[in-house]
Amino acid sequence: MLYADWRDVPARLWRWPDFSPREIASRGDGSLLVMPEAMDRLQAARTRIGRPFVITSAYRDPVHNARVGGAPLSRHKAGDAFDIALAGHDRAALLAACRAAGFTGFGFYSSFLHVDLGPERSWGQWKS
Repeated sequence: MLYADWRDVPARLWRWPDFSPREIASRGDGSLLVMPEAMDRLQAARTRIGRPFVITSAYRDPVHNARVGGAPLSRHKAGDAFDIALAGHDRAALLAACRAAGFTGFGFYSSFLHVDLGPERSWGQWKS
């Protein structure tokens, strides 16, 4: 479901206790595309790891995606991608939790892990 603003999401429909519509919404125009399967997997990963996640990027409206240099076919625009800050997390444990939750796309960056539900693939690498 696409909402013009994250404030439009009915509280009764938001079932992911460790996340808020605001933090999943586009940092551009505040719109929010809710993909329940992706949110269920994000919640499952969070529950498995047992520690809070800081989501640095989730849904991106097309203008914001272009502004931040996102790929034209970015999974962020599809609402099923999340960038999770690494601070305070063991990288291997975070990756394992996200894999166990069913994410299939992984991007390894110095300060965050990108996860999505696109085709199975990965890019980048973490330096020890």
